[in-house]
Amino acid sequence: MAPSMPPFSMGIEEEYLLVDRQSLDLVEAPEALMEACKAELEGQVSPEFLACQIEIGTKVCADIAEAREDLKRLRACVAKQAATFDMAPIAVSCHPFADWKHQTHTDKERYNTLEKDLAGVARRMLICGMHVHVGLDDNDLRNDLMGQLSYFLPHLLALSTSSPYWQGQDTGLASYRLTIFDNLPRTGLPPHFDSWSDYRRSVDAIIELGLVEDSSKIWWDLRPSHQFPTLETRICDVMPRLEHTVSVAALIQSLARMLTRLRQKNQRWRLYDRFLVGENRWRAQRYGVGDGLIDFGRRALVPMNELLDEIIELVQEDADALGCLAEVEGARNILRDGTSSERQRGVYDGARVAERDHDEAMRDVVRHLIEEYHADL
Repeated sequence: MAPSMPPFSMGIEEEYLLVDRQSLDLVEAPEALMEACKAELEGQVSPEFLACQIEIGTKVCADIAEAREDLKRLRACVAKQAATFDMAPIAVSCHPFADWKHQTHTDKERYNTLEKDLAGVARRMLICGMHVHVGLDDNDLRNDLMGQLSYFLPHLLALSTSSPYWQGQDTGLASYRLTIFDNLPRTGLPPHFDSWSDYRRSVDAIIELGLVEDSSKIWWDLRPSHQFPTLETRICDVMPRLEHTVSVAALIQSLARMLTRLRQKNQRWRLYDRFLVGENRWRAQRYGVGDGLIDFGRRALVPMNELLDEIIELVQEDADALGCLAEVEGARNILRDGTSSERQRGVYDGARVAERDHDEAMRDVVRHLIEEYHADL
């Protein structure tokens, strides 16, 4: 008899920025806004590190269809409640022109401690991300898949990139968010661990020294969740379009099942050196989907559309079994429409061609992000 599969249940967490609908600059979330969202969403919404941020998380969802509906409900609620304060949420990893020095962190014990521990590094954390949890109820499996799934993290980052601007300047990067986030300790690609016990020994060493209280303070691009029996993919920028988010989440879920299926046949994805995967991570951070990633087997730079086709073919059986093949194939729409970083630059360039000055062009980018957030609601 074939071994049973894990549930591959899923959850999606997103962080949004709140902007004033008139000035289009960042604004702090009023307590009344947070309370209204909490009353409607029952524990699925919370403040984030900065007062201009708000975080949502879906319920534990059996499949991608359930995740889409819950995410749509959460996004719609935040938009509705924000509108009563003449605010709007934007699902983007960096605000195009806001200055981090003008932001304040949320006055909660957790965030006060974080600001104290991380000092100036924390104060620049004007960034938002998207996390996808996949239910894997076996710790050894979670550790094993963490090593293998790391290979695909640059591909997922490339598809999700949404942070080309920082403080009103084009950074030249598709994901400037990672430049900020990587200044924190315990970030980046996860290390390799031979077993779950090996992972726990390393993590427990810094916990026992009192350096962190638990593994939730480990912020790798991919990690075993501290709170849930899941593997949590954390590398992605948050994406303005709901359907693009759903496609990337479906890809992550399908990759987890594909790797589990291989494992049950005593097969596995080749583990490449962290140095090599890191090179692809940088290429995704710098160029998004625009300049290809390295195929280490072929020793060649390969265009993203070709790589995505290969991944979709690789996980087709698994996506079909999970009921998310349409969503996985929908990832091609990201290449067709452009990533958010590419679309933001297109709006800015169009405004400049129309002879709008730099500041007005930046505001046009924020207007575009508001429109995209609301488009699928």
